[in-house]
Amino acid sequence: MAATAILRVSMATIRADQRMSETAEHSAAEEVWVRVPALLCRERTIQSALDAIAGDIARIVPYTHADLCLFDTPGWVVSHEVGISTYWSERRTRLDCSPVRDVLTGALPYMLTDNAMNDPRQTFDGACCEPIYRHELRSRVHVPLYGMGRVIGTFNISHHEANRYASTTLELATRLSGLLAPAFQALHIDASLCRMQRTRAETQAREEGLRRGSLQLTQTLEQERQRIGMDLHDQTLAELTRLLREVDGSDLPLSREMLVERLANCIDDLRGIIETASPKLLDLFGFTHAVRDHLERAAESDGLQVDITDTTEGAPDQLPSTVRTALYRIVQEAINNAARHARAGRIWVNVMRNFGGALWITVRDDGCGLDRGNYREHSRSCGLDHMRTRARLIAAELDVFDEAGTCVSITLSSPDVAGRT
Repeated sequence: MAATAILRVSMATIRADQRMSETAEHSAAEEVWVRVPALLCRERTIQSALDAIAGDIARIVPYTHADLCLFDTPGWVVSHEVGISTYWSERRTRLDCSPVRDVLTGALPYMLTDNAMNDPRQTFDGACCEPIYRHELRSRVHVPLYGMGRVIGTFNISHHEANRYASTTLELATRLSGLLAPAFQALHIDASLCRMQRTRAETQAREEGLRRGSLQLTQTLEQERQRIGMDLHDQTLAELTRLLREVDGSDLPLSREMLVERLANCIDDLRGIIETASPKLLDLFGFTHAVRDHLERAAESDGLQVDITDTTEGAPDQLPSTVRTALYRIVQEAINNAARHARAGRIWVNVMRNFGGALWITVRDDGCGLDRGNYREHSRSCGLDHMRTRARLIAAELDVFDEAGTCVSITLSSPDVAGRT
């Protein structure tokens, strides 16, 4: 009897301790819900606000990585992170490449995954999902952030352990997103206004940059003309001169076969010089054919695998000729860089439209990338400068970044403006 009584007392004590613990945890959680808005009101930037509440978020939902993914300019999103720093916060991400694009676009009301590393919704072809693999972000939950009745971004929580989150986590994340959205929308609007002010202040500088870009392009064209003249002098003219001497003054005149062969070589050399100076294939057969021809010629000597895909039904050929030629020159230089410097085994070009309807061209390779490559070499650096100058002069946006190799991305979001350049 005494033992039974003691056992009953012990069980009662344990239950009491459990109730006290649950009460304390509930009280601590409620304190977090009250404290978070107050903390957010003190901060002036999105990142500082997120840093201020990082610990409170962890008390509600333990995480390895958490971030806010917010809409930036059309077709682009920007991320702010806590827990782990990844390249998601180092630069903007294209909406159609974002692992959470389905929530951002409203295709899904939320995403809850036990192992994102095996989830095709987040690791699809072309997705910016390298941090998922690098940091083993398996369990993930993504909920939308709403502002004025529309999705302004997503609130994302990740953990390196699989099967860590369940429906209760989704409920907590949804409640958190409702708490965070107003403050972060206000901070995002404030940041956008500051950026607009900086943009106005930088307008004159950009115009000066365009003027310098035009001057640089003029100088580049003059250098190109000098190079063509040297090629004609040192290559074609020299070969024709030697041929004339051999035909006119040799005791043993050239055979007909030898003469035909030497003349054919001169014609081929001259054709190559002309094609470099003026891409006739662009006018005769269109942008895609001209790029494919250049890809195939770049692959001849190195055994590269090459491919080009155009899903726009020939949109580049609807642009003004000067804009189309500038795009071709940028793509041509990107292909040359990949073939000559990247030690790549494959180069592929995609011509498409992004979610915003802008013309989007990418040149990708599976080579050594930017950091480990030779992008600091003078010839390659000049090539990148020329690409940026050409892009600036047609109001295109140029991005060059590592992505399992190197990716050169050209976006022409306003063809009408570009056509007036």
